[in-house]
Amino acid sequence: EVQLVESGGGSVQAGGSLRLSCTASGFTFDDSYIGWYRQAPGNECDLVSSINDGFTTYADSVKGRFTISQDNAKNAVYLQMNNVKPDDTGVYYCAADPTPLHNDCKHQRDFGYWGQGTQVTVSS
Repeated sequence: EVQLVESGGGSVQAGGSLRLSCTASGFTFDDSYIGWYRQAPGNECDLVSSINDGFTTYADSVKGRFTISQDNAKNAVYLQMNNVKPDDTGVYYCAADPTPLHNDCKHQRDFGYWGQGTQVTVSS
């Protein structure tokens, strides 16, 4: 059985930092596309960042503040969130797929594997 488990969410003040982790069992992140999606309150669920074989992507809203990284030895992917803003608030989901990820949850939801999500709350 494949399981993705996120951790590291919490409450933080604007300007602070958080580090999200996603670990997998029953599935190897090597050669896969792994992404972090954000479901913000009242908004769509969109891809925030992704990584595949060292190639990374970022949504414009997080460029320069978030960094995605991968540790194949630990079968883990991380999202370092610096200088967070209230708009970063939401549930962050880790997703993995052998094929390129869609930019939104609606189209990606039926493909690959998903974690249960971790809540990030940024206060002003």
